[in-house]
Amino acid sequence: MLIYSCHGAAKQVTGSCHLITCNDRRVLIDCGMFQGSEEVEQANAEPFGFDPASIDALLLTHAHLDHCGRIPLLVRRGFRGRIITTAATRELARVVLLDAAGLQEEDARRAQRNERRSEAPAAPLYTMDNALHTLDFFAADVRYDETVTVTDGISARFLDAGHILGSASILLQLDDGRQQCSMLFSGDLGNPGRPILRDPSPAPAADYVVIESTYGDRPHRAVPDSVDEMYLAIRATMARRGNVVIPTFALERAQEILYYLHRGIRDGAIPPYVRVFLDSPMAISATEIFRRHPECFDQRFHDELQHGDPFAMPSLHFTRETAESMVINSIDNGAIILAGSGMCNGGRVRHHLKHNLWRERSSVVFVGYAAEGTLARRIVDGAPTVRVFNEDIQVRAQVWTINGFSAHADQPSLLAWLGDAPRRKVFLVHGEYDRGMRALQEVLDARGVATQLPGRHEPIKLA
Repeated sequence: MLIYSCHGAAKQVTGSCHLITCNDRRVLIDCGMFQGSEEVEQANAEPFGFDPASIDALLLTHAHLDHCGRIPLLVRRGFRGRIITTAATRELARVVLLDAAGLQEEDARRAQRNERRSEAPAAPLYTMDNALHTLDFFAADVRYDETVTVTDGISARFLDAGHILGSASILLQLDDGRQQCSMLFSGDLGNPGRPILRDPSPAPAADYVVIESTYGDRPHRAVPDSVDEMYLAIRATMARRGNVVIPTFALERAQEILYYLHRGIRDGAIPPYVRVFLDSPMAISATEIFRRHPECFDQRFHDELQHGDPFAMPSLHFTRETAESMVINSIDNGAIILAGSGMCNGGRVRHHLKHNLWRERSSVVFVGYAAEGTLARRIVDGAPTVRVFNEDIQVRAQVWTINGFSAHADQPSLLAWLGDAPRRKVFLVHGEYDRGMRALQEVLDARGVATQLPGRHEPIKLA
């Protein structure tokens, strides 16, 4: 018997987790963290909807937290199978999971200080020790287009998804002894035409497809126009003698923005006197990992590497230490500050927002997705006041929202990736239900493609 069930990113964006059952074998694709509002994040501590100890293997599409963030909890609750992924994803996942564990331990300590003695002590979802133990389960790395045997009746081929370094779509071949079928998981698909990574590999033939729908409702703005708008935002802010705060995802987005800042200073589109701060230990580590994995690079980027470091700038400062980060807050003007998290729900960017949001001379430039319920979304939606570190901060800075930098494919790119090959059914996941998901479903239905929006924990029989 072949059964598919979705245990995260079902009719919502975050928490990607998919289970394939082939007779008595069970394989997970991703095990991500739910991110967004406090209500959404409460799901992280809930049961998975399956027994972690029953899982034979986990296939990881990429290292973003909403795809890998609950793996240490999976291990903590009994998972002992292999974790199979690309070399770059394995390296990035180590950084992401250790960082997530550290933040949870810190949040737990803060909660314990603030809670009443009569209440149960706050505990992290998982600890640093749990995260380190998880790393022991990563198996030998898999290469793009290589077919690997996962377990009896299940083989997998990883395809370049072009989303972040090492990201993959995964094609499964399933055989339960009575029937055979193929199932393709898109993972998160990259936006074609970006400067560092290759475009996503087209979807191969498959009976079933599980496809993301983050931007299933609209096209993106052209990348060159988005870059020009970022340069405009920087020039306007520098002319007002303010700072530019760019909330930045540590994996891929930070590196891409550094690339464009380097180019802007080189070509005179940005004033040469600006100081650029990458204030994110995770992004700094990720940038170093980027340098070690040229197998993921686009040919044009390979060519640029022959002429020097495309991330380097004389005014670039990497700030790993907390003390170095605090010094940035004393800078009155002329600084471009890249800091995480991208959705502003945690990390050092909140300190920089506290010091700059109220300043009319400064700007906050959003270059990535902001989920419902996040601080980033409240600022993007025009909130006049936001709460940061238990303090109400007036939003007087100029707010820029530049969507063309997205690492997710837009609706035309999703449809192009899927192509016209016949499918038994296409499952839509990883999107806002009333926006990207429903919109993409309507387009596919109009084309005669059978679609389904799986519910969380809903078992679906294949073939």
